[in-house]
Amino acid sequence: MKKIISIIVAVCTLMSISTAFALEKGDARAVMGADITTEQKSSVYKTFGIEEGSVTELTVTNDDERAYLDGLVDSSIIGTKSISCVYIEVLSEGDGLDVSVSNISWCTKEMYANALVTAGISDAKLIVTSPVAGISGTAALTGVYKAYEDITGEKLDEIAKLAGTQELVVTAELADQIGSYDAVTIVNELKKVLAETVNMTDDELRAEIRSIAEENDISVSDGQVEQLVSLCRSLERLNPEELKARVEAFQDTVKKLAGAQEKIAEIGQAMKTFFENVGKFLANIFK
Repeated sequence: MKKIISIIVAVCTLMSISTAFALEKGDARAVMGADITTEQKSSVYKTFGIEEGSVTELTVTNDDERAYLDGLVDSSIIGTKSISCVYIEVLSEGDGLDVSVSNISWCTKEMYANALVTAGISDAKLIVTSPVAGISGTAALTGVYKAYEDITGEKLDEIAKLAGTQELVVTAELADQIGSYDAVTIVNELKKVLAETVNMTDDELRAEIRSIAEENDISVSDGQVEQLVSLCRSLERLNPEELKARVEAFQDTVKKLAGAQEKIAEIGQAMKTFFENVGKFLANIFK
């Protein structure tokens, strides 16, 4: 079953630079994986629901992916080719994020949503797809940043991009182990106290992480604590107060989205159990 990497977590986040750039409703970009064929590109545009040539098209290469993800994501996940593609369209202020994903196996819509917020885009339509099923989706993840820079004409802060990418990966791995809601919760709670953690020793930070986990009834292993220590040290390089404000502004949305994911999983399990019981009932009748 696909991991539910929750993470709208980061619909929460990480910008250390000003987001006052002019974003106009309707501004859009299509970012294509460099290694797709002409026929595959036509298929991708059909999924986007737009005509090829109707928006500015960009390309993301495997080298682009590795610039963001090397050392954070297993090389086998990044792969050697860029196949996944993404369409981004700026919506009106207050419209929020409309994210859909198809044929992607590793990145979830929550991960892409987080990348958008990290880039300073909180109102946008995002479509991520691949002409081939089972693709990790890291090319499209990288394409989110690339599209933003092209739309605004401004380069994103490299520290912010690195921290944002690391947050995506760590939260993804945690969600796969402890559940999406708990992963979202502990990362967001840590982001609220970065102004304090920056003055803590690593041992004090470990204790703080365990305290937050206990307060939220979350069980974390030593290895997970170390992941969170590393993430905190990266996030501390950003603006702690600005980051805290972003987390608090999106807190209710994060809870609702993460909770919805858990509820969907519960419903799915209930349906599975129901049909299993029906099957047993019918089998008994025929016996």
